[in-house]
Amino acid sequence: MAADRERENRPEPRSPRFRLDQPRPPRNRILPEYDPEAFGRLSERIARFLGTGRFIVWMTVVIILWVVWNIAAPDHLRFDQYPFIFLTLMLSLQASYAAPLILLAQNRQDDRDRVNLEQDRKQNERSIADTEYLTREIASLRMGLGEVATRDWLRSELQDLVKELDEQRAVFPSERSRGSDVGDR
Repeated sequence: MAADRERENRPEPRSPRFRLDQPRPPRNRILPEYDPEAFGRLSERIARFLGTGRFIVWMTVVIILWVVWNIAAPDHLRFDQYPFIFLTLMLSLQASYAAPLILLAQNRQDDRDRVNLEQDRKQNERSIADTEYLTREIASLRMGLGEVATRDWLRSELQDLVKELDEQRAVFPSERSRGSDVGDR
């Protein structure tokens, strides 16, 4: 009976707790993993090549060789007879892969353009704010300079004082010119 009571008082085993401070262990995946950035870079390289003159020249050379081989070669070496159905199939296959790769490359370029546009917009906002700040500073300096005595203003004031002194001398001649003997004492 004591053993039964002990079993009743024991806590039931809990399911294992997951620690939130550690990443989960990787799970086994059925499908293989791939790096979407690497696939995107590859698709951009292919799309860039598909948009070059080199691709058009090589594609034209391959098609001409295909047609010439299947017309001029002996019958047992020809692999695609006159309506060239296999050539049409190959060109359709190439086009069906090229179109999504080009669209993927365009989407990636649009994303880059969007990020660059946002960065340019933020830089323009900062430039406008800096320009407005500098404009206000220059305006305040001009207002402050309006209150500062400049060299030309001081020169004109001194010239005015010299003229006033000359006029006062003319009206009130100095005692020296009268011949006073103040200096003899």
